[in-house]
Amino acid sequence: MHKLIYTILLLLFSGIIYANNPHYEPLATNTQAIIPHETSDQAASYIEYAAVADSITWLISMSRRLEKFIPDPIEREEFLRTVFYEATRAGLDPQLVLSVIQVESGFKKYAISHAGARGYMQVMPFWIGAIGHQDHNLFHLRVNLRYGCSILRHYLNKEKGDYFRALGRYNGSLGAVTYPQLVFNKWQSTWRYTSS
Repeated sequence: MHKLIYTILLLLFSGIIYANNPHYEPLATNTQAIIPHETSDQAASYIEYAAVADSITWLISMSRRLEKFIPDPIEREEFLRTVFYEATRAGLDPQLVLSVIQVESGFKKYAISHAGARGYMQVMPFWIGAIGHQDHNLFHLRVNLRYGCSILRHYLNKEKGDYFRALGRYNGSLGAVTYPQLVFNKWQSTWRYTSS
């Protein structure tokens, strides 16, 4: 308990923290609270998915599109259930999160960037000490998506709903157009979904 209080106080009173070229800012207290003590690599269950989704049509539609990236149907469905659950939990569009993942890692679970970012959403290890727990493994599906969605939600809040600037912050390229435009293009061309 003392460690949690210390970490929150440290984050509240610390300035901007830099890791390589991208800079990382402390998360708002309300965003920090959504990082649980998740240490498993378990996908979101059907019950968790059903609690936030009103049908399975999204799963079916997205599964067809994701097949070339994740050929195994069971792995693909578990991945999609977890994306939908974690994105919805953070107040994000699941299609936006799929777009970020495609641009960041190409849906590679064990991707590592030149800067050391890890997993599907390319989360920097720095975040474990800032908002998580030392036992968290950024290559675990649920952990990676929980961190990535929480961080993106924080930046979207910070930028008052401006997706362009929030995506720039997420990628460490605030002010440059390339990364946000890549994500927007995937969001509109590949992952757009409207329920019928």
